Amino acid sequence: MKNHSAINEFVLLGLSIDPHIQAVLFVLFLLIYLLTLMGNFLMLLLLRADFHLHTPMYFFLRQLSFLDLCHSSVTVPKMLENLLSESKTICVESCLAQAFFVFTTGGTEACLLAVMAYDRYVAISSPLLYGQVMNNQLCVGLVWASWSLAFVDALINILLAVNLDYCEDQIIPHFSCELPSLFPLSCSDTSTNFMLLLCSSVLHFFGTFVMIASSYACIVSTVLSISSTSGRSKAFSTCSSHLTTVILFYGSGFLSYLLPTSVSALEMIFSLQYSVITPMLNPLIYSLQNKEVKAAMGRVFRKYFDSLL
Repeated sequence: MKNHSAINEFVLLGLSIDPHIQAVLFVLFLLIYLLTLMGNFLMLLLLRADFHLHTPMYFFLRQLSFLDLCHSSVTVPKMLENLLSESKTICVESCLAQAFFVFTTGGTEACLLAVMAYDRYVAISSPLLYGQVMNNQLCVGLVWASWSLAFVDALINILLAVNLDYCEDQIIPHFSCELPSLFPLSCSDTSTNFMLLLCSSVLHFFGTFVMIASSYACIVSTVLSISSTSGRSKAFSTCSSHLTTVILFYGSGFLSYLLPTSVSALEMIFSLQYSVITPMLNPLIYSLQNKEVKAAMGRVFRKYFDSLL
C-alpha cells in the first residue's frame, strides 16, 4: 500500500474540460470575483465612513462583508487559474489548506448569521434596551466566538484528514478542495472522518439554523402583536435583507455540504452558489433592500461630489 507521501498533488477537474467553455467561464467568474471584491470593499468603506451606521447591526454587516471577501478568495483565484491551465493540479498540502479555510469561513458565516438574527430579535422585541443589551463588548465577543467555534471545528476535521493515506485516483471532480471530495481518494478507512464531518456539520450548521429559526419565530410573534400596520411593515423591513442572505446561504449550503453522497452537476451548482455567487450578492441585497444603507450611500456620494466641486 502506498503511503501519504506517495501522492504529491491532486487534479481539480473543475467545471468543464472543453477549452472554449473554460474561456467563457473564466471571463464570467473573473467578472463575478471582481464584483465581489468591489462590492464588499465598498460596503466596508461605507459602513466605516458613515457614523449613522455605527450600530451593532452594521458592525455585524461589516464582519459579513469581510467574511464574504475571505470565503470567495479561498476558492475563486485557484478556480480561475485552473480554467486557464492544462494541468489543473494542486498539491496535497494546499488542497488540505483550502479545505480548512473553506470550512472555517463557511462555519464562521453560519454563526454570524445566527448572531445577526439574535440582534434583529433584540432590536424588535426590546428597542429601548437595544443599545444596552447589544453593547460593544458583547458584539465583539460574539464575533470572536463565531470565528473560534468555526476554527476549532475545521481544525479537528482537517487534522484527522491529514493522517489519511491518499493512494487512489488523484482526480477531484470539483472546482475546489472540500473534505467530502477528498475522502473517496483515500485508501484508508474514512468512516471516522465521514462521521465526524457529518456530526460537526449537523451540530454547527443545523444548530445555527435552529437558532436563526427560533429568533425569527420570536420576531414574528412580536411583530404580530404590534397593532399598527405601518409598524409591522417597518419591523419586517429591518429583517428582509438578513432573511434573504440566510435563505441564499443555507439553501445552497445545506444541500451542498450535508448531502455530499455523490458528486453531480447539481451539487456543483450549489457549491458555486454559496462560495461564489452569494458573496457577490450580499452587498447588493443590503444596498438595495436596506433604506439606511441607501441613505448612507447618498450622503457619502453627495459629500464626495461636493468636495470635487
